[in-house]
Amino acid sequence: MRKSIAPTHTLDTIAALRAVRAYAPQPVHPDTVRDLLDAAVHAPSAMDEEPWSFAIVQDRALLRQLSDRSKELVRQTAPPVWGGHLQPDFNVFYDAGTLIVIYGKPMGPFVVADCWLAAENLMLAACATGLGSCIIGSSVAALNTPEMKAKLGILSEFNAVAPIIVGVPSEETAATSRKEPLILAWKK
Repeated sequence: MRKSIAPTHTLDTIAALRAVRAYAPQPVHPDTVRDLLDAAVHAPSAMDEEPWSFAIVQDRALLRQLSDRSKELVRQTAPPVWGGHLQPDFNVFYDAGTLIVIYGKPMGPFVVADCWLAAENLMLAACATGLGSCIIGSSVAALNTPEMKAKLGILSEFNAVAPIIVGVPSEETAATSRKEPLILAWKK
């Protein structure tokens, strides 16, 4: 990790993490993206496979195309509650200037879990540096189409697992309440 990331108490960073859905237009600086990727690859990995790889998209036109394709694919299966998210002017990436996609290459039964661990590290690192982030699960299907893989230069054997937007929040994201942990068993 670069020294530009100020150390914080881990539990404070976890408590501060929010799904940010309003961003300033500028993309994240390349050095900061590299810091976030460095945090991601320090995630635990089953059997040391480290199956993750990354694509960074900061091209506004490409982000808009991906947003439109994502809405098109979601529209085919979306429940009615998604109505506002499927409007023509809605951007599934909330106008963030940077999308980091974590891809997995199938190697074993824990690839998806490992990629999600990397995603959590990346998002916590973003939060610790004052950046916002949000998982955009509605874009996974579009990212995994042959057309979009070709546009991004992604080989067919890689699969998008965790698309994460990152950027400078344009407004404060309020904390939401959380349920108490549901403990199903605690045997002593």
